[in-house]
Amino acid sequence: MTDLLAPLQSLKQGNWFKLICGASYQHLPAVRNLTLAYTLAGADCVDVAADPAVIAATQEALLVAQSLVDDAQKRGFAFTGNLPLLMVSLNDGEDPHFRKAEFNDQDCPSDCSRPCEKICPAQAILFNNTKDDFSGVISEKCYGCGRCLPICPYGIIYTKSYVSTPGAIASLARGNAPLIMSTGIDALEIHTQVGRLAEFQRLWDAMTPWADKLKLVAISCNDGEGLIDYLQAIYNLIVPRPQFLIWQTDGRSMSGDIGDGTTIATIKLGQKVLTANLPGYVQLAGGTNSYTVPKLRRMGLLNDFGLPILDFGLEEHNLKSKIQNPKSKIAGVAYGSYARVLLSPILDQLENKEVINTDSQGNIPLEEEPELLWEAVRLAHTLVSQIKSGQ
Repeated sequence: MTDLLAPLQSLKQGNWFKLICGASYQHLPAVRNLTLAYTLAGADCVDVAADPAVIAATQEALLVAQSLVDDAQKRGFAFTGNLPLLMVSLNDGEDPHFRKAEFNDQDCPSDCSRPCEKICPAQAILFNNTKDDFSGVISEKCYGCGRCLPICPYGIIYTKSYVSTPGAIASLARGNAPLIMSTGIDALEIHTQVGRLAEFQRLWDAMTPWADKLKLVAISCNDGEGLIDYLQAIYNLIVPRPQFLIWQTDGRSMSGDIGDGTTIATIKLGQKVLTANLPGYVQLAGGTNSYTVPKLRRMGLLNDFGLPILDFGLEEHNLKSKIQNPKSKIAGVAYGSYARVLLSPILDQLENKEVINTDSQGNIPLEEEPELLWEAVRLAHTLVSQIKSGQ
């Protein structure tokens, strides 16, 4: 049973860590193993697709994590058995997080160098896979980053998007709030964009019968003209009000694994929302990586744990100088593509192993390979500990 006070206390303290498995990422072995590793490393929230199979895989990983409390503590990890909140993501309209790349491999010239396969961070594009002679996009692995679209020399890759409908929400809730809670869904995230207030209202109305049972609601939005007025309008129509509300600033969607510079966009957006003093907590996403917390801390945007503010370069100085309310702090950081790529060497090793103890689909649970499990937890902890310990 999740001790909800523990992750919510992290939010209050400003050291909240969220793992984003992906709003459209449905590769069950990876979701399960990412959840297990980051839970043991101390994550406060795991955000997954609103898919019953994905939710079930996540829940299974959380149960396994609880059984490994003693092992984690013996190895020096601070996991106490308090589980992260389980969050699902919905959207009120077209959104890159809710799409899949597709193409017909028969349209690919035989002499193409296949740059799409090389650039895909999720390894979702394969040609002539040796197991089943498959070529194309593995749908459950694709999380919609779109990097394959502009790089295709023949322009034959396209995307298929989907929108959370009232019917889908009703199916998830089944018209019964206690049932939602019994599945372990503690929190909800809504992806929206400036100018979609009517669409947001439609989605919120569909959730109203059970929204007040959630512990937390997050609103994720990119920057745009009129952003603050839009977020204020959203706040005004959210009734009943959630116990905890997060404004997720999605600076540069699904780009954290690209490099240092991607985190600047979400920091700028986080600063913008902070200075608006909206009710609730501000949490970064979109472009977050290992550079994010050090930059935030040097800029005085996080609880500093008594650490001195260091010299950090002109661009960060310009950002810091614009902060209108120095007492405002970022409450937490969410990591998606970077968190996944960080553990990809471990998950790749696991996928390529041939052992007897597999699940019903032939996948190897991470806990069945202790050496890989604890290496994955160690890697996950290098990211989680940045915001947890101030390092």
